[in-house]
Amino acid sequence: MTQLRITDPGFGDTIESAFRRFLSPLSGEIDTSPLRMRLDIAETPEAYEVKADLPGVAKEDIHVRIHGNVVQIDAEVKREKTHKSSDRVLRSERYEGSVSRSFSLAQDIDEAKVDARYDKGVLALHLPKLKQDDTHKVTIQ
Repeated sequence: MTQLRITDPGFGDTIESAFRRFLSPLSGEIDTSPLRMRLDIAETPEAYEVKADLPGVAKEDIHVRIHGNVVQIDAEVKREKTHKSSDRVLRSERYEGSVSRSFSLAQDIDEAKVDARYDKGVLALHLPKLKQDDTHKVTIQ
């Protein structure tokens, strides 16, 4: 006997979530997975360019920290309560909570020259590489 299961249109997700859908007891149940921060990272000779998808996040709720060659992006999704206490909520799939990604790059970042912009749910970071021209010769005594 074959059961028809309703899945979300983003079938290109992880095998773990596809397996979870396969084992879900109720057809039509969609797991509300947390916000996922998708990243694109490109490199030029002078800098790294990072784009992070953060839909539904307010600019004030995004925090970027840089330490050497490690970049950490934290974001929090806050949801307004749009229904009254007397309303009966039939389904709520919108995510509320926080997400964080950190990654290391091959070269340290010049933190004083970092440029960050947020537009239409996409955080764009311009991360200039720290110049390594100043080699220091150690005198052996």
